[in-house]
Formats: sequence, C-alpha cells, structure tokens
Amino acid sequence: MTDTYTPTRPVTGTAAGIPFLALPPAAGGGPAPLVLALHAFEPPRSEAALAGAVPMVPLPAWRIYLGLPLFGARLPEGGVAEVNRRGERDYLVELFGPVVEEASSELHRVTAELRSMFPVTDGPVGIVGVGAGASAVLLTLAEGHLPVGAAAAVNPIVDPALVVSARERLTGASYTWTDQAARTRGRLDFTARAEELARERTPLLVVSGGRDDVVPPEHGAALCAALADASAPTGQDGAHALRHIVVPDLAHVIGPEPGLEPGPLTPAGVLTDRALTEWFHRHLTASAQVSGDPLD
Repeated sequence: MTDTYTPTRPVTGTAAGIPFLALPPAAGGGPAPLVLALHAFEPPRSEAALAGAVPMVPLPAWRIYLGLPLFGARLPEGGVAEVNRRGERDYLVELFGPVVEEASSELHRVTAELRSMFPVTDGPVGIVGVGAGASAVLLTLAEGHLPVGAAAAVNPIVDPALVVSARERLTGASYTWTDQAARTRGRLDFTARAEELARERTPLLVVSGGRDDVVPPEHGAALCAALADASAPTGQDGAHALRHIVVPDLAHVIGPEPGLEPGPLTPAGVLTDRALTEWFHRHLTASAQVSGDPLD
C-alpha cells in the first residue's frame, strides 16, 4: 500500500493505460480496501456514468471506476464508427468477447498500479460490474485473474447467446454461429462454468433487473442455483455469501443515452446502490477490519 494522502474529492487519471475515476472512502484516516468497478456497453457506458449510478457513498473503501477497452479514451483508430463496424461484422467475436476478456485480464496490472497511487489495504479487492462489465467480473472469478474478497454483478450477461438474441430482435438480422463464436460463448457462459466460479468461495451478489429484457431475472437465479449446486462460497460468518436479488423496476439499461455522464438517480438505482454498498461493507470492509487492517 502507499502512504500518500487521502483526497476528499473524486480523482481522475490513468493507471496501466486504463482511465479511471476514483471516489475516496467514507471514513478517512488510513488505508482502506479497494473496490474496482466496470461499466456496461449500454448506459452507464463510462466510468463517470457508473460512478454516478452506483457511488456507494457510505462505503469505507476506495471505489475506482475503470474504463472498458474500446470505450471512451480507449476508442480504437476510427472511433465509434470502427467499434460499430466490428459489432456489425461479428458482435460476439470482434466486440463483446474481446472487450470482456481484456477487461478481465488487465485487472491484475491495473490493481498493482492503483496500489502505488492510493492508500489502499493489501488484502483482496472487491469487484463489481454492470452488463458486460459484470461478465468481466464473473470471468475474473472463474479464471483467477485477481485475488478477490467480494464480488457483485448487476444485470450480468451470464450467457453471450442472450445478448446476441437481443441484437437479433433489435436489428432483424440473424447471427451466424461460427466455430469461433461457439468457443467464445463457451468461455463466457458462466452458468456452465459454475464449478470454476465457485472454486475460490468468493462472496458473490447477483442483482437482476425485473425489467431487464436482455437477461431476465430467471437467468440470474439459474446462475446462483448452479453455484449453490457446485458448493458455492460461504462468507466469514457463513451467511449471505451467495445472494440473488431482483430490483423490480431496474431495466437492462441503467440511465439515459448517451450514458457518458451521470444521469438522475431512480428509485431502482437507489435500491441497487444500497444493495452493493451493504454487500461490500459486510464482505469486504468488515472482514478487513476483523483482520486488523487500519481502517480508522
């Protein structure tokens, strides 16, 4: 951990080539745990928008919101038009899969650099994502890219076939399932990978939107049921280490277009933010206090 000062306002910057927005912990005075957050393809589709949607203000932890590959400051040559072209050529193989996989694989190196920039504790981090960002969270748990103390996934794409089907309904064009697309789906079908997800016994909260028309709540429930069958994790006190909740009025898209700046908070958004705050307070910051890390 670093011994630098603790800012009292949001901090923006770049770590390991990844843009971030950092919110300081609710309680200052010493190193605090680190929670990394990954945005979605749809609103909120930037680090600032996600920080506005789920700020977790009362949490005594650093919340650092990261920009996804191919978004914002990380747009490829050709900008948004090039991103759209990749999606039109093969949404799963050229866009969704690569972004989720790279976002997950780069968490280790960005965490190492953030530890040198902010006064954070040395223990496992928390990670939370929305939509495709939640898929990157689940991939991180399945493949052990990073020591994780607690995780949360909001409207996670638990199976890429669901988002492919949603695009087919939207565009009216059928998707061609190549062998490569099938392999990408296999890697990112997290219900099928439940045993790998459960292996590290990481406390996991899955939040489904009752109005999510891309990944309806029954898919979040099925993921948690598969995890339970695979001996899903238990927390330090043996309770609530695997939880699925449905926020009735939460849609798949959280906030207005273009989704780059914070939108107005909705009752569903407030409930989601509260659930995340309580989850990380219980399973990340409370365990750090028990282990003796100086949070006060």
